[in-house]
Amino acid sequence: MSYLDDKLNISITSASGIEAITKSELVKLGYSPGGAIIGRISLQGDFCDVARCNMFLRTAGRVRINVAEFTAATFDELFDEVREVEWEYIMPTDAKVIVTAKSYKSTLFAISAIQSITKKAIVERVKDIRRVSSLPETGATYSFEVSIVNDAVTISLDTSGVSLHKRGYRTLVGEAPLRETTAAAMLLLSNWKWDRPFIDPFAGSGTIPIEAALIATNTAPAINRSFAFEEFTNARNVIDKVRDEAKQLIVRDRKLRISGFDIEPKAIRLANFHAENAGVKDYIHFQTADMRTVSSRFSYGVIVSNPPYGERLMKGAELHGLYRDFGKMFRSLDEWSAHVITSCRSFERDFGKRADKKRTLYNSELECSLHSYFGNMPRKSESRTEYEEN
Repeated sequence: MSYLDDKLNISITSASGIEAITKSELVKLGYSPGGAIIGRISLQGDFCDVARCNMFLRTAGRVRINVAEFTAATFDELFDEVREVEWEYIMPTDAKVIVTAKSYKSTLFAISAIQSITKKAIVERVKDIRRVSSLPETGATYSFEVSIVNDAVTISLDTSGVSLHKRGYRTLVGEAPLRETTAAAMLLLSNWKWDRPFIDPFAGSGTIPIEAALIATNTAPAINRSFAFEEFTNARNVIDKVRDEAKQLIVRDRKLRISGFDIEPKAIRLANFHAENAGVKDYIHFQTADMRTVSSRFSYGVIVSNPPYGERLMKGAELHGLYRDFGKMFRSLDEWSAHVITSCRSFERDFGKRADKKRTLYNSELECSLHSYFGNMPRKSESRTEYEEN
């Protein structure tokens, strides 16, 4: 018997500001998620659903399984409650057990003590039940997180391993990279659709155009990476089925007009390398060019970009001048829209236009704003994506 064979309480983490997008993704996958609480979205499902969430969610950080919930205000209570959990049905005897912890507004706040006491209780329970003197910890890694909020304890098992923002294609990183999940969120918040021209004039190592191509071809973001749950010896082998589903859903015959430009030749070489890793090189035109020279013969296109800003590569008069020139370039395009992330508070003034909509997003830990400028929509197109209304 394995705990992982039953119905599971699944917890999906999402960065601040994009929880609604992640929730919308879950709905599109056919699920009925609960509300987002402190960056976590709850879901009922089986182990196949765990695999599908890992494979298909573009904006999620991790997928966890909640294995225990209780209250504890003392370390004795924590030990006793953890020891009552049937760990022998959750993990094998040879599991390598890793425990991380976080605490918010709780009596127990010493992180290292929470971690060590939790692991001790897990080990003692399994030793007693399995009648062994020690646990070898030579098998698959089972990483548990202890989250304590107002003395309410939740213990969850990480199924993702490496964070889901690491798709596997970006093996070499340029300066000030944007997380893949943030890039995907920007695209899903924009009014871009695959049949509209697309430009990133500050493409860097190519993350935004690559994520655009993955979305346009309906390619699962994690199709080329592995997950921690694949090593769980007490779980059903579901990855082959889910990976086959992902391959069947890819749309390969779309004619896309996705372009990425950067002034640095090294960045463009890196972008092409990453696009090839992601399997979308044939869908993207990368070119070395100064943003000021970028133009398009197409109308009704969309810019989505992560330009330099104060904490990233450039500041002061140089940055303000860049944004002014960026605004001029944008206004030279015929009925285009733009969605630009930056932490610079003077962006709208420098860009020369107030945004039609602003939304707080985070570039790693840096608080930024996504500035959206909406041009007129092409005829016979939907007016806006569902994500704009969230």
